[in-house]
Amino acid sequence: MVIRAGIDVGGTNTDAVILDGRRLLGSAKRPTSEDVTEGIVTALSAAIHDAGIAAAAIGRVMIGTTHFTNAVVQRRDLLRTAVIRLAAPASAILPPFVDWPGDVRAAVDARGLIVPGGVEFDGRPLSAFDPSAIRDAVKTLDAAAVEAVVISAVFSPVSDAQEQAAAAIVADAMPGVPVVCSADIGRIGLLERENAAALNAALIRLAERTTDAFTAALARMDLRAELYLTQNDGTLMRAADVRRFPVRTFASGPTNSMRGAAYLCETGDAIVLDIGGTTTDAGALVHGFPREAGAAVAVGGVRTNFRMPDLVSIGLGGGSIVSEDGAVVGPRSVGNRLIAEARVFGGAVMTATDIAVALGRGALGSDPHVPYAVAARASATIDAMLADVVDRMKATAADVPVILVGGGALLVGEAAMPGVASFLRPEHGDVANAIGAALAQVSGEVDRVVSLDNGSRGEIIEAALRDARRAAVRAGGAEASLATVEVDEVPLAYLPGNAVRMRVKVVGDLQ
Repeated sequence: MVIRAGIDVGGTNTDAVILDGRRLLGSAKRPTSEDVTEGIVTALSAAIHDAGIAAAAIGRVMIGTTHFTNAVVQRRDLLRTAVIRLAAPASAILPPFVDWPGDVRAAVDARGLIVPGGVEFDGRPLSAFDPSAIRDAVKTLDAAAVEAVVISAVFSPVSDAQEQAAAAIVADAMPGVPVVCSADIGRIGLLERENAAALNAALIRLAERTTDAFTAALARMDLRAELYLTQNDGTLMRAADVRRFPVRTFASGPTNSMRGAAYLCETGDAIVLDIGGTTTDAGALVHGFPREAGAAVAVGGVRTNFRMPDLVSIGLGGGSIVSEDGAVVGPRSVGNRLIAEARVFGGAVMTATDIAVALGRGALGSDPHVPYAVAARASATIDAMLADVVDRMKATAADVPVILVGGGALLVGEAAMPGVASFLRPEHGDVANAIGAALAQVSGEVDRVVSLDNGSRGEIIEAALRDARRAAVRAGGAEASLATVEVDEVPLAYLPGNAVRMRVKVVGDLQ
């Protein structure tokens, strides 16, 4: 069995664990460093020491990070990005970037061009592909010093041949400029798929720098292990693929926590509250995997439609700043400065951690000197915030079990909470995110529109499953371990030809 290291790089802390199979050998939690690398080295070194093994014994390293999500939310480190859409004369009323918030458009210096092309749902051409129109578009974008280009086409998940042809023309004419095809990123739905591809393109240089930093961190420790990053659905992708598809990691942090929670509690169905230093992420486990969002998901205000878990995040964590009367908790936070600024560690800022310690929920540092009335009021505020987020995640009126993980789980007391059947506090729950990363598997997915008039339902499903299995094997999965976890058909009554949207997904272990 290969020994794995799981690492989660959060906004406040970097967590690391060492697993031999499914047995936890060691763990560590350290503040996240400004350059990312130092925090990884420190946390992983401490986990290796705790495990009592040699670094050379580690065969694989799995990392989850919110680095790319934070870049979009904070509008930083984004490339000047343009979209060439293959659709004319259709779709002109809704040009590229039409639904983006103004500040995000400005951050990527958004530019969009619509040229002939695209296909119908069954693969028939919508309009003729015109290579000369692509070359004219390239001249316009080159003059504008565009740094990344997206090629999107109507119904390209059905047939991406036009996108690939256009991408080859752009890559030849603009060497060194990243070119992203929307069919490689999103699902059916032109604007959301195009948006996801544009975010991906804007992040490619940051992805290159970040993966280089992760690789450098392992090299500093003389680790020659295989490096993987976790995706939004809790499965793995190679570091080389992250350089091309950084958007696939957007929700990896909370997803890892949910997978880790499922493992630690040996349960498949529950609400998970991952309470970190800055935020609380809430999600629902269904058969051990995060429930997937059924509609478009906004990232930094931009609507997208790639694979994302159904999550609700609020500004509540161990570093959340508490008002002097205890009535307001968060969303402002001291973040990774918690051990310097919180009262319990000798600082001057009253945080949610100080409240928990004052109420006897944790033995950290020294007396935070918080009056009981203030602590009780702040605790009631925290409970109300969490009860609301649990209610938003529930899919039933019945009370549900809630798993508490993350370093901020001590914020929750033992009092009953509306909608909660019981609180589960697993051992090692403070590093559940890193455990989830270390245990992650590999997946393959197919999402396409098909006509049931072109074959039997069973044949169409079997063909989709074969393609999904091939995708999983290409991602590093062991074919014998692959299992089908989802087969979903949605009839599309507005399209001719007995059309359905077919989604299948398989998951398995690494080779």
